[in-house]
Amino acid sequence: MSRQPRAGDMQQMLKQVQKMQKELQAAQERLKEEVVEASAGGGMVTVRITGDFEVKSVHIDPAAVDPDDVQLLADMVQAAFNEGMRKARELAESSLGGATGGMDLGDLGGLGLPGL
Repeated sequence: MSRQPRAGDMQQMLKQVQKMQKELQAAQERLKEEVVEASAGGGMVTVRITGDFEVKSVHIDPAAVDPDDVQLLADMVQAAFNEGMRKARELAESSLGGATGGMDLGDLGGLGLPGL
């Protein structure tokens, strides 16, 4: 038979959740400064993307521009962006997972706390 949490237990849990929320917000702010880089076509196309998924730059080597094969350039841009987004997602998961101590935030959503 499970017991109902005591008021002291709930206050302690609320403090822990508030601390975790602050750490999560700080991690989200840090992600805005973190940048990943990805390239395609042997470096012909390079993208830089922040940990919060903002594209900072796109570099296309002039040698990659072939008016007779625009599709190849489009494919390289797509490949570079996809790799950059994958790296940014890994960075975000790593950073935000550390802020929550590996806890599944979905479990806390039912507490009705802002930001969760």
